Amino acid sequence: MRVQIRLPEKVKKILKKLQEEGYEAYAVGGCVRDSLLGRVPDDWDITTSAKPMEIKEIFERTIDTGIQHGTVTVLMEHECFEVTTYRIDGEYTDNRHPKEVVFTSKLKEDLRRRDFTINAMAYNETQGMVDEFDGMGDLEKKQIRCVGMAEERFEEDALRMLRAVRFSAQLSFQIEKNTKMAIKKLSENLRKISAERIQTELIKLLLSSNPETIQEAVNLGITRVVMPELDNALEAGNFPMHTMNGIQRPCFCVLSHCEKEKSMRLAALMQYFDEEEEERVKKTKSLLKRLKFDNHTIEKTVRLVRFCKISLKADKRLIRKAIHTIGEEIFPMLLKLWKANFDAEEKKEENNWKERQDNIRKIQTLYEEILKDGDCLSLKTLAVTGNDLIEAGMKPGKEIGLKLEQLLEDVLEHPEHNTREYLLYSVLS
Repeated sequence: MRVQIRLPEKVKKILKKLQEEGYEAYAVGGCVRDSLLGRVPDDWDITTSAKPMEIKEIFERTIDTGIQHGTVTVLMEHECFEVTTYRIDGEYTDNRHPKEVVFTSKLKEDLRRRDFTINAMAYNETQGMVDEFDGMGDLEKKQIRCVGMAEERFEEDALRMLRAVRFSAQLSFQIEKNTKMAIKKLSENLRKISAERIQTELIKLLLSSNPETIQEAVNLGITRVVMPELDNALEAGNFPMHTMNGIQRPCFCVLSHCEKEKSMRLAALMQYFDEEEEERVKKTKSLLKRLKFDNHTIEKTVRLVRFCKISLKADKRLIRKAIHTIGEEIFPMLLKLWKANFDAEEKKEENNWKERQDNIRKIQTLYEEILKDGDCLSLKTLAVTGNDLIEAGMKPGKEIGLKLEQLLEDVLEHPEHNTREYLLYSVLS
């Protein structure tokens, strides 16, 4: 049966132009895989027998993206498409990059160097599907399998081991047996991969529809290398347990109960790093900095991890103070994290689950009322500023800041006091 894929018009134009000049050209890789799965591809990559300089001669507007590796970006009506020459990778010297690449005229040789069979298919409307390694069969089996020998693929590029787990999470596929065995054997090679690359794959995994697949990364020895804090927490028994097929296992299901937000899902995992707040925060910071996360993500995640175990009563006064302490951006995220933890609990009839859940619902309701009423929660919404206090007669200096903090404390207790007249009167009286 001939397979048909609906190619975007701009992709068709690029393929047709290359073919008219006498070259082979195909859509290749993830865009073919996603199309066969009924998913919308994020981008469309093109592979061709044309050499980089020949590609540049054919198209008016190009960018030398990675011309030494055969990749030229073609600009087609304000949209970019990577066009790469068929190539054979040379020796890999760092478990990540080939020392050199050799251009080839054979599509099969180009497909042979790719990571997984489901990413090693090519398609155009003239020749149809080229599937030399039974990628379509693996799509039907819903499995991740390496092209050729798994150990060779992972020796070439160690990051592929983490990518295997990430694809498993994104596609709800299983990793094929021999591929798993090779990952277990070679997972230590991930130490040679840059922190930025590890971070990218880890976040894609955690933001997938199956983030609990992180368990597979644990089973295969990947997290022991890239996230040892997680394995240490598991060994210390910090994670909640659930029963599957009569066997108690660590529960990562809280991840899937969290919304798909980076800091939320990181915190959902890292909240179990330690029972003690300062140690938990220390381990979280260390991991996030080691994996080169941006400062904003680190700050948000650390705040969530710091406050994830606090006890808060459904009282507006206490909630206003908590929002001020925790942060206006972080507090609603913390509410969601608490709810995710409750929803993930297995034995909901125990440990006063209903009472705690009711408390969270009440806190959520009161929080929404606080927002609706426009209660002051920080100095930026206090009805007076330092200049107002100076104009009222206070001398510039540290006392201004201290007085503003005192006024804020009063307003957090009594939001009706947040008027310029009342606050200035309290300063002058």
